[in-house]
Amino acid sequence: MIGMFMQAHIIVKLVMVGLLLASVWSWAIIIDKQILYARTRRSMDRFEKVFWSGQSLEELYRSLVSRPNHALGALFVAAMREWKRSHEGGRAAVGGLTQRIEKVLDVTIVRESERLESRLLFLATVGSAAPFVGLFGTVWGIMSSFQAIAASKNTNLAVVAPGIAEALFATALGLLAAIPAVIAYNKLSADAGKLSSRMEGFADEFSAILSRQIDERS
Repeated sequence: MIGMFMQAHIIVKLVMVGLLLASVWSWAIIIDKQILYARTRRSMDRFEKVFWSGQSLEELYRSLVSRPNHALGALFVAAMREWKRSHEGGRAAVGGLTQRIEKVLDVTIVRESERLESRLLFLATVGSAAPFVGLFGTVWGIMSSFQAIAASKNTNLAVVAPGIAEALFATALGLLAAIPAVIAYNKLSADAGKLSSRMEGFADEFSAILSRQIDERS
C-alpha cells in the first residue's frame, strides 16, 4: 500500500492523505464520545440514587453548587438557583416561578444536548462525503493512467494494472473512512437522544416537585 501511495499522482496522494486524516479524526471522536456517554450515564445513575434517597434539596444543592455539573446535576442546580433567587426577593417574586423554572430547565437541556451532540456532524459529513472524495481520487488516477498509456502507446496489462490499482486504492480509503463514521454516527446519535430523553424526564419530575412546593407555600 505504501508503494501504491508513493507511485500515485500528487492529486491522488492529497486525496489519500485527507481521507486518512478524516478517518483518524473520526475514530478520535468516536472514542471520545463513547467515554463521554458512559461517564454521563454513570453520573446520572449516581445523581438519581442520591436525589431519590430522601436527602433534602437544600443539602444536595449545597453539595453540588460549588463544583462543575453536567446532565441531571446541571438541571438540578439551575432549577434550584432560580428557586433561591426568586425567594430572596420575597413572596412577590414567587409569581410565575414555575414558568421560570421550566424555562431554565429547557435552556439547560438544550445546552447539555449540544454538549453531547457536538462534533457528531463531522462523522455524518465524513460518512456521506468520503466515498465521493475517494471516487474523485480514483477518477483522477485513472485519467492519469490513460494519459500514460496514450503516451507510451502500450496497452499491456502489466503497464495498465498498477495505475488502476493505485487509483482504486483511493476509493478503498474513502470507504474505510465512511463506513465506521456512518455506523458510529447512527449509534452515537441514538445514545445522545436517549440521554436527552432521560434529562427531559427528570426535568418534568423535578419541575412537578417544585411546583407542588410553590403551591403549598402560596
